[in-house]
Amino acid sequence: MLAISNNIFETLFFASNINFAMTDSFFNLIEIFLISFTGFLGLFLNRQNIIVTLMSIELILLSISIIFIELSYQFQDFYGLVFSFFILTVAAAESAIGLAIVIVYYRLRGSIFFYDTPVLKI
Repeated sequence: MLAISNNIFETLFFASNINFAMTDSFFNLIEIFLISFTGFLGLFLNRQNIIVTLMSIELILLSISIIFIELSYQFQDFYGLVFSFFILTVAAAESAIGLAIVIVYYRLRGSIFFYDTPVLKI
């Protein structure tokens, strides 16, 4: 039963058994690099706004997820798809918790900028 299920999965997701051309893989890796570079740039250059920082972290997680999907397609394996599903689940939970923290922080301080906060105390 597992072999039949695996063949159906491969038929649905990897219908074309054509090998990846080098140009397609290269352009996809450039796209992934640009997305992750944008995320790191937003994370390191804009440290004042909490929402931009959270969006930058989301971009980094998205680029990691796209890397797993790309490698899963190239190696004809579905484990990368499973890992990307878990990464997207963690990213959704992180954004929900982060948004809740931002809302509570805005209610307390009246602003969502980092420079309004003193150094965090334990």
